[in-house]
Amino acid sequence: MLGKTLKTAGIVGALALFLGIFLNLQGEQMNHKTKESAAANKTIVLAGGCFWGTEAYLKQLPGVVSTYTGYANSKVPNPSYEQVCTGDTNAAEAVWVEYDEYVIDLPHLLKFYFNTIDPTSLNKQGGDRGTQYRTGIYYTDAADEPAIKAFIAEQQKNYKAPIVTEVAPLENIYKAEEYHQDYLDKNPHGYCHVTFESLPKKGEILSDKKRDMKQNLQNYKNKDDATLKNELSAISYDVVKHAATERPHSSELNDEERIGIYVDITNGQPLFSSYDKFDAGCGWPSFTKPIDASLIAEKSDLSYGMVRTEVKTAMSDSHLGHVFDDGPRDKGGLRYCINGAALRFVPKEEMQKQGYGYLIPYLDAQYSKK
Repeated sequence: MLGKTLKTAGIVGALALFLGIFLNLQGEQMNHKTKESAAANKTIVLAGGCFWGTEAYLKQLPGVVSTYTGYANSKVPNPSYEQVCTGDTNAAEAVWVEYDEYVIDLPHLLKFYFNTIDPTSLNKQGGDRGTQYRTGIYYTDAADEPAIKAFIAEQQKNYKAPIVTEVAPLENIYKAEEYHQDYLDKNPHGYCHVTFESLPKKGEILSDKKRDMKQNLQNYKNKDDATLKNELSAISYDVVKHAATERPHSSELNDEERIGIYVDITNGQPLFSSYDKFDAGCGWPSFTKPIDASLIAEKSDLSYGMVRTEVKTAMSDSHLGHVFDDGPRDKGGLRYCINGAALRFVPKEEMQKQGYGYLIPYLDAQYSKK
C-alpha cells in the first residue's frame, strides 16, 4: 500500500513539475514571440504610470496597429499584478505598441506619449506611487536608441527639472491579466490619469517618411489629350477618358504576381502596391487600398441602372474602375476593381531606374509584415 502511495505521489509530483515547467515555458514562449513580432511593423514598449490610461490613449493614435498592457523588464518570470504591486519584481506597468512608421514615426509617437506623462516625476504618475509606475521607453530595436535619446535631449529644453524617464532595451514583457486589457473600453468610467485632448487632429501627418512620400507622389505632370491619344492603346484611351470597361480576364495585369507598383498609365503617378493586390476572382486587377488615399477620387455612378462608386485618379482625372465593399475583411473590406488598361506595372527591380526608388522602402516595409 505504501509503495503504491509513493508511486502515485511520484507520478503526481512529476506531473506537477512538468505542468509548472510547461506553464513557465509557455510564458517565456509568449514573451519570445512577442519580441519576434518586431519584424512586422515597428514596435516599442512605453511605460507611463497606470497602464489603463496609457493604453487607452496610445491605441487611438493613427498608425498604432495593436497594443496590450504588460509588465516590462521584470526580474520575476510571469509576475502577477499582485506581485508587481509589491515592488519586488522591478517590473513596470507598460504598453506594448505595434505601429506603422509610414503613418506615425517614432519621434511623433514619443511626442504624443510625452503628452500623457510628467517625465520629471520619479516612480509617480497621477495618483499612483511605486517603481511599477515609473515612466520608461523600452526599445525592441537597438537602432532606435539614438533617436530616443535625441528626443529626450530635445524635450529636456522644455523642463527645468531633469527628465527621469528610463530608456533601456526591452529585456522582457509579460502580458498582464485579461481584465487589464482594454480596461477603459470595458470600464468607461474607470480610473484614468490621462487626458485625451492632445490626440492628433484628423488628417494630421505624423510621419516624416509619409510626408516625404506624399510630396514625391505629387511630382508628376498630366499630358494633354492629343498626346494621350497618340501614346495610349485604343482600349486604354477609351477606359481612362470615356469610362469604358475592358473585358474581364483580358488584361495581363490581372494575373501579374511580381512585386512592384501599379502606376497611372497617363502620367506615371504611383497608385497601387502589389502587396495590396489580391485575386478577387472577378477578372480585373483588384486591390484593398491605394498607396495613399489622396491619390484617388471617388464619385457616385448611377449608370446602367446600378448604384456604384466610380474610382478616378485625383491628379489626372482618369477613370480607373469602381470600389466595392466586398473585399477582404481583415484588410479593410474594400475591393478596388480596376481596369488593367488604366495601369502600368513597374516591377521592383525596375523601380529605381524608372524614378520610383523612393517607394522601395515603403514596399519593403509592407512585405516585412508577411
